[in-house]
Amino acid sequence: MHLYLYGPPGSGKSTIGQILARRLDLPFIDLDAFIECTAKQRIPDIFACEGEGGFRMREAAALDQVAHGPSAIIALGGGALLSAKNRALAESTGDILCFQADAATLESRVSRHPGKRPLLAVPGSECAVPPSPGQAKPIGLLLAERASHYASFACRLPVSDLPPEVTADQAQAALGRFRISGMGTAYSVRVGVGVLDTVGARMSELGCGNRTVIVGDAHTLPLYGERVVASLRASGMTVSTVAIPAGEATKTIETVAALWSAFLNAGIERGHAVVALGGGVVGDLTGFAAATWLRGVRWIGLPTTLLAMVDSGLGGKTGADLPQGKNLIGAFHPPSLVLADTSTLPTLPAAELRCGLAEVIKHAVIDDPGLLDELPRFAFCAQSADGAPCQSLADADWLAPFVARAMAVKSRVIQQDPFEKGARAALNLGHTIGHGIEKATDFAVRHGEAVAIGTVLEARLAEALGLAQPGLAQQLAAHFARVGLPVTMPAGIDLTAVRAAMTLDKKKAGGEILFAMPASIGDVRTGVAVSNALLDRVLRA
Repeated sequence: MHLYLYGPPGSGKSTIGQILARRLDLPFIDLDAFIECTAKQRIPDIFACEGEGGFRMREAAALDQVAHGPSAIIALGGGALLSAKNRALAESTGDILCFQADAATLESRVSRHPGKRPLLAVPGSECAVPPSPGQAKPIGLLLAERASHYASFACRLPVSDLPPEVTADQAQAALGRFRISGMGTAYSVRVGVGVLDTVGARMSELGCGNRTVIVGDAHTLPLYGERVVASLRASGMTVSTVAIPAGEATKTIETVAALWSAFLNAGIERGHAVVALGGGVVGDLTGFAAATWLRGVRWIGLPTTLLAMVDSGLGGKTGADLPQGKNLIGAFHPPSLVLADTSTLPTLPAAELRCGLAEVIKHAVIDDPGLLDELPRFAFCAQSADGAPCQSLADADWLAPFVARAMAVKSRVIQQDPFEKGARAALNLGHTIGHGIEKATDFAVRHGEAVAIGTVLEARLAEALGLAQPGLAQQLAAHFARVGLPVTMPAGIDLTAVRAAMTLDKKKAGGEILFAMPASIGDVRTGVAVSNALLDRVLRA
């Protein structure tokens, strides 16, 4: 599947395309440059010699050639998809992202390269046949003529004079495509509606062999198992399924042993890959079982919860719990592919959706404050009953880009620090105290709820240490409460048990608990030590 970048002249298709090609590890093709190379003529000269009709014929032939070639990022000319045939070809062979910009921005950009765009300026040419009279026109007029055409594309991105790297971030969120590297073999991440049904074809492309095991839980297999099995069998695979009980209490070495037995019975060999269909617990356990089966087989992540999509399903940290604490055993073993199908989210109970939003807010605090502006869309969560499904999300066309934007934060962080030796520790914001709360309540407090409480309390620690301005904790509490998450310690919780669980936290160094703390929204400090007296005071406040 190609990525086609489209839009008016000067909207940045070539500049952004080259950045995306580097990030997604794909070749980049500028269709106009491809035409010039094939014709051995500059575009203005083709227009002058053959007119727009001749150029469009060359353009259609070039598009047909690259569309049937290997996957690439393809920057199209500003009128390449005016032809219904060209548009149908692009839509059938890839995703199209249409850039949009106002006339003033485009005029400023195209004026830096006079004569390059023949429909915007009369070209200087040695060709004997002059361009048609009135062929050149102001960018504003061209934009007005094509406004409805550009607006007809479902996936659009407004562009401005933001730095190109920032625009590329926005493009990846709009497209729902990432590639994560730094921890062994790089892997692709796709976000969107219906990507669950492509798993068979994508595993075939990866060379995952002729058999697999789908690991799910009592919720996910009945809901989505048949879709995944059908996709895999259509690609020629022999498929087995194994269901584990839902919930954190399942995240044990005994469950991992049961998965090893399932892999043995299914005949899983080193050339195969196993599939994790579910939330964070399913992903962590399947990934760890894959890491340790035959000293490592590949695994594919199909996260079905918001929390797993934006956080636990990325990064390759796999593992299981011990009775003494969370994630004390595990391995860095990244998936070979992650497909996040946002059509699964409307089936989530409201309480689980809220837990995912806790991680989204955490990501906003780490590196994308603008995510907080999207929270009013989820105001219904605060009033929804815990077990009620979130059907109001079923037709939300903004949902996939929102999920992708939240995922992008973790993607950037883990690529900077794949093995958690520095910057990646920022992702532990709220988790040090949060894991203590989970353990002390025997997981009656859900993970996202515990992270919300932990983030607020860790912000209070930051205020007490002078790392954050007074009021940050209250500000964060308001964001969590807006979507119905708790922000204070549960009544009657055993604080001694919380502290005991925290002392076993895997983020210790030299026997000392180290915190990730918010200095402000958009700035998290890592490796912060706290005295026992201050910690006790904040926990008991």
